[in-house]
Amino acid sequence: RLAKVRAYDRAGFAWSPPAATPRTMAALAADLRGMLDHSGAPGPFVLVGHSFGGLLLRHFASAHPEYVKALVLVDPLEPFEWHPLNAEQARRLSVGVRLSRRGALLARLGVVRLGLDLLLAGSRALPKLLARASSGKGSVVPDRLVGEIRKLPPEVWPAVRSHWCLPRSFRTLAEYLERLPEHCALPLDATPLRGIPVTVISAAASPAEVVAAHRATASASDLGRHVVAEGSGHWIQLDRPDVVVEEVRRAARI
Repeated sequence: RLAKVRAYDRAGFAWSPPAATPRTMAALAADLRGMLDHSGAPGPFVLVGHSFGGLLLRHFASAHPEYVKALVLVDPLEPFEWHPLNAEQARRLSVGVRLSRRGALLARLGVVRLGLDLLLAGSRALPKLLARASSGKGSVVPDRLVGEIRKLPPEVWPAVRSHWCLPRSFRTLAEYLERLPEHCALPLDATPLRGIPVTVISAAASPAEVVAAHRATASASDLGRHVVAEGSGHWIQLDRPDVVVEEVRRAARI
């Protein structure tokens, strides 16, 4: 009701085919620019990004401020969270990459589809057994993600399930995890953002140091705004969509 929304899937995820180039930050920004150029919509745009998408938008806006009317960053990833890596983070990323590559194999064999079908149907025991057999200690992750998916309207569950039954989704995820420290190590030039309205929405469950970094990201703009979404976890758009909509509405009026 407020505006026309253009949403896109990064290459390798959902409806988008795999990328032909490595998923560097420059390539991701070029993909976004190409999508905006071919969207047929007049710019500049209010750009909204969640988590890693928020980090991508900060780099994009620094390189292409002419495309940006305002930024709304939803619990965005802060570079210090994954750079420099400590030993525990390196271990977690290594496990994530290994499980993602294993997920690609399991998706090809149909195991992922079976597990998701059962989970979304409300079954618990057999999906947990499948996850434990295929992922070991990583079996808690699918159950947690399905919990987030259940916050979406039931009519979209089959589409989400279909996307994550594709081996390429897992292969793409593996590359993103491998490159995460590289993305977070890139310098961020905040100068072009000084004159752009930047709204940062923090999850109430975020650690204090992350919320402080979000506040600093917002304050880097002369028109910055920081909001805490009470009662929300990391996926604010699922827990408190009203907060996201209100901040987009506010940004669109600026």
